[in-house]
Amino acid sequence: MSRMISHDGMSHPLSRRGFLVAAAGAGLAFGFARLADAAMDPAVPGGGVSPGAPPLLDPSLWFGIDAEGIVTVNIVRAEMGQHVGTALARILADELEADWDKVRIVHVDSDPKWGLMVTGGSWSVWQTFPLFSRAGAAGRIALIEAGARLMGVSPSACAARAGKVVAGGRSLSYGEIARRGGTLRHFSEDELARLPIKPASQRSLIGRPVKALDIATKTDGTARYGIDATLPGMVYARPKLPPTRNGAKVVSIDDSAARKVKGYLKSIALDDPSETVPGWVLVVAESYYAAIKATDLVKVEWAGGDGATASEQDIQDHARALIGKADGGVDLDVGPGDTATAFRTAASSIEQDYTTSTVLHFQLEPVNALAIEHDGVMEIHTGNQWQSLILPTLSKALNLPEAKIILRSYMLGGGFGRRLNGDYTVPAALAARALGRPVKLVLTREDDTRFDSVRSPSVQRLRMAFDKAGGVMGMTHDACAGWPTQVMASGFLAPGKNGKYDPFAIAGADHWYDVGQQRVRAISNDLANQVFRPGWLRSVGPGWTNWAVESFIDEAAHHAGVDPLAFRLKLLNGKGRNAGSAPNAVGGALRQAGVVREAARKAGWGGRLPADTGLGLATSFGQERDMPTWVACAARVRVDRASGVVTVEKLTLVTDAGTIVDPDGALAQTQGAALWGLSMALHEGTQFANGMVRDVNLDTYMPLRIADVPDLDIGFIESTEVPVGLGEPAVTVVAPAIGNAIFAAVGARLRHLPITPEAVRAALAG
Repeated sequence: MSRMISHDGMSHPLSRRGFLVAAAGAGLAFGFARLADAAMDPAVPGGGVSPGAPPLLDPSLWFGIDAEGIVTVNIVRAEMGQHVGTALARILADELEADWDKVRIVHVDSDPKWGLMVTGGSWSVWQTFPLFSRAGAAGRIALIEAGARLMGVSPSACAARAGKVVAGGRSLSYGEIARRGGTLRHFSEDELARLPIKPASQRSLIGRPVKALDIATKTDGTARYGIDATLPGMVYARPKLPPTRNGAKVVSIDDSAARKVKGYLKSIALDDPSETVPGWVLVVAESYYAAIKATDLVKVEWAGGDGATASEQDIQDHARALIGKADGGVDLDVGPGDTATAFRTAASSIEQDYTTSTVLHFQLEPVNALAIEHDGVMEIHTGNQWQSLILPTLSKALNLPEAKIILRSYMLGGGFGRRLNGDYTVPAALAARALGRPVKLVLTREDDTRFDSVRSPSVQRLRMAFDKAGGVMGMTHDACAGWPTQVMASGFLAPGKNGKYDPFAIAGADHWYDVGQQRVRAISNDLANQVFRPGWLRSVGPGWTNWAVESFIDEAAHHAGVDPLAFRLKLLNGKGRNAGSAPNAVGGALRQAGVVREAARKAGWGGRLPADTGLGLATSFGQERDMPTWVACAARVRVDRASGVVTVEKLTLVTDAGTIVDPDGALAQTQGAALWGLSMALHEGTQFANGMVRDVNLDTYMPLRIADVPDLDIGFIESTEVPVGLGEPAVTVVAPAIGNAIFAAVGARLRHLPITPEAVRAALAG
């Protein structure tokens, strides 16, 4: 998703202006500056800005310092358990030379002034690092100059340290400067670009253990999640969901039985011009208990509905048919791609299909929203990962300008990509308008699951051509699944050789292996798009594309008679398009080879193992080629031949994510991602039946249990390169490492996720 914003140094949209430090009451405000509109002078050549135009403080204030020296940092990223505020604030505070004990964070509400508001794709630190580094450095220099002025010394005689400006034996705290300074310092865009940023050796917060800024509220119960939001006079609503996600229309509503429920108010058939919730009926009551009970009693007749009879098998069969059409799909630009010649002249070749089942999010907090309309403004209280995506949809649904819609930010009780799609805000807003009072919509677990933006089932076909010496001559990869970006954010489709494709439904297939002639084809499963609303789930495309890539690489190694570790290292040679580039992918495939080598070493690759126990390798670059996080996993598994049960004994992971900003957060993110990958490898998966998912609660949908958690050995490569993502990359390597380990243990090759005992027994028998 990085294609939404360029990241060449200071290219964030808000950084294309100067930076201003100004007095703000009894404190200082630090933000990007614009020039006064009144200063636009037609007499200036080209209609430019008068040379003497005074800068104004843009409302996009990134941080402020009050009279007590408290540094408050504004965070545009959503907090869903990853402590993103702590990570981002320490980037700014390190350059600012702030006293960490006086740093606070505020998660801001939606407003166009913040630019793109999205928390996903493991982007937060990567996108924010250059912006907050410059902002912190500008603040530090401005404070040094102001402190020097107040002490009557030269700025060159001063330094900033731990929230103070120091000159010899004298010092002024940032709070005192804020009280006395009355300063205004403007940095032009060019000055910002030339600001001295600390070398890694001088950092005091980045990469060091510090106290997280939001732990206390999460542990004492004062943290506010969307489900905690309240407003005076609000009523509760629960949806009566149609039998299909798309295309249904309400024919009739019978609420006669529901009227007997104490507190029941009415049932509303929503009229949604945005077609986000077609066929929805909201059951409204004075309490949520009454809303739940009444909804079960309301009878609704629907007409229409797309994909009402579709099954998982139908979706997968359709995918295979689409892959079989040679002229379908969109080719990625991965080189000349003369694979036809490579396969025609090959001494040997292999071909395999890999599939994955539908996967649900099952975040802890079911989706919810509280809406109220007053004075022509729709205010929505909710937790959301991508405010910038849902605002245009709300605008269409409500026939309101986006500027008249405000999303109040709350913590998320789990996001994992589900809350990138803020569709659940639409029915709450429509109901609030219809009733003329605040409406709090809360979905039950079953409602949430049926309404989920699931990870689409997928089919992938891979082929590889070899010369007589076993060298790789060419490789093709065809991947077909529902495309979430096509359905929800079509403006972000990426250009391919022969059309546009969903980059988040193919990333990972454009790998860093040198395979000679290469072709990667992304194919949208239009039946999947019709039956449900495909969504982004933690690790996005590589969560399933890398299952195929790394399983296939292992199969290719055995076909060539080469050790799987040696085979990977040979192909990760860093040549041509895989050499890498500055600033984000310095070192290219050679850095990926480094994590593979280290993971294998730590796991004891090549050593003797007990019977029916195997070690498997897998690697990836995490999310996207222009922000690669190099990661490798070695999985040690034991297989019970009689039952087919696979026990994962240990996962060894090594990650090269450049500069590690928050070591504790990095470890927690990698642990969580690895266990999520393990859960999807062996446990998670559902099936579509009659247009809806089969499993709607955790009595039948079985994620990883505590008893199944293996030993985790997690390490990071020390680096001063650009910091990239850590929330998702480890997800991508666990499943293929397990699959490859099963083959190493008992010779059974698995090509479908999740890997079930029944599938293992069948593979052993086959």
